[in-house]
Amino acid sequence: MEYALRMCNKNERFKEFCELEKRLGYRFQNISLLELALTHKSVAYEVDADLEYNERLEFLGDAVLGIIICAFLYKTFPEYTEGQLSKLKSVVVSQPILALCAKELDLGNYIAFGASQNTTNGRENEANLADALEAIIASIYLDSGLKFARRFVLKILEDKIRQLAQDEIKYDYKTALQEYWQSTAHQPPVYSLIAETGPEHEKIFEVEVILGDTPYGRGVGKNKKTAEQQSAKIALEKLQHQKPSF
Repeated sequence: MEYALRMCNKNERFKEFCELEKRLGYRFQNISLLELALTHKSVAYEVDADLEYNERLEFLGDAVLGIIICAFLYKTFPEYTEGQLSKLKSVVVSQPILALCAKELDLGNYIAFGASQNTTNGRENEANLADALEAIIASIYLDSGLKFARRFVLKILEDKIRQLAQDEIKYDYKTALQEYWQSTAHQPPVYSLIAETGPEHEKIFEVEVILGDTPYGRGVGKNKKTAEQQSAKIALEKLQHQKPSF
């Protein structure tokens, strides 16, 4: 059916759906799926008890989102261990990240709420926004399949994933290095204090990390923990660019 003929002019609600489709970058074959995704349970509780709302779609969308993100992370970050992948995935699909995506789509202005949510700032509530976004992912999946759902998910999340990979997953370099190294060499990294210089109140520590029998990086810091983190960071960077011999 042609886009212009799909009831867009019959009432304001369908005009809103057409506007949102442009934001989503996706046109629905079955526009009722989008309507369902944007119906909060408060409408059913307060207006029409028989009205279907988006919780079931949210349940499906959570699963669809999970498989899309897991597959993307697996292919995009081959150097990451299972633990690192799990950590990054949990951040990517977290409520704050999904709510941020929903805000960027201005999703709150399109959700149908009951009076209680309208009077309690429900349109800005992170849980409401994240749930609606997951419901929309499910609605696209039901409307056109996994390929189109994946295209939408990566459109809104890929840049954030790559940024999170830089900012979040390796903030704890020691943990990341231990997970990587033990998964390949079946032994933990060893940190050795090389030097301790400076006056008592301004000491500088230099630590070297050893993988197997090979030194992989030296880090410095105002305490041992910082120096160890820095040496682990250097080792991880080296491991990403070469295949170590065990």
